[in-house]
Amino acid sequence: MMASATYTRHRHKLETYFDRTATKAWEQLTSDAPVSGIRATVRAGRDRMRATLLSWLPADMRGMRLLDAGCGTGALAVAAASRGAHVVAIDVAGSLVDVARRRAPDGLAIDWRVGDMRDPALGQFDHVVAMDSLIHYPASDIVDVVAVLSARARGSVLFTVAPQTPALTIMHNMGKLFPKSDRAPAIIPVSDRALRARIRHAMPAARIGRSERIGGGFYISQAVEVLP
Repeated sequence: MMASATYTRHRHKLETYFDRTATKAWEQLTSDAPVSGIRATVRAGRDRMRATLLSWLPADMRGMRLLDAGCGTGALAVAAASRGAHVVAIDVAGSLVDVARRRAPDGLAIDWRVGDMRDPALGQFDHVVAMDSLIHYPASDIVDVVAVLSARARGSVLFTVAPQTPALTIMHNMGKLFPKSDRAPAIIPVSDRALRARIRHAMPAARIGRSERIGGGFYISQAVEVLP
């Protein structure tokens, strides 16, 4: 399946944003370094979301292959590899992958890559996780990516979206008032009902499993499990 024009455009914006503008800020956000109150709520929310997604994966992942699609600075990849998984961790932002490589403990089976999560050369996986890496795309592109990843997954595809809620709309409007250094990358809220309908239409054989919303402060994200 070829990538749509909107997917390519948003992917390029993300690559440019992280590699040219936000690497240092993202490195700080994903560390233990002091951050602003706004960013502290994002850090806490991301920690909770990562823990939720990891709880949906097997505790013992020896012999399994996992794709961390949009690995960022690598926390989820390291956690999965620590359970015994062979992890392919890929991100469009090479600067973030460099941070991930530096932070990762020695001895873990992690193959760090820079590129597109849709790349067929990545192969087949037991599980795929895309945490907060699809929140920057419209619903049509999210479903296209999930369909591509599901075709390469023997087990589950776990991903997150920005839920379309009044609170999120208000927070994003308020976010325009804050200094640029405190702004997160642009995200696109999607309707849960519309997303589910699109998934059922695009992947009639797949089943939508667990779903959980994590919210607090300036972080809100919806985890979704698709079972191919």
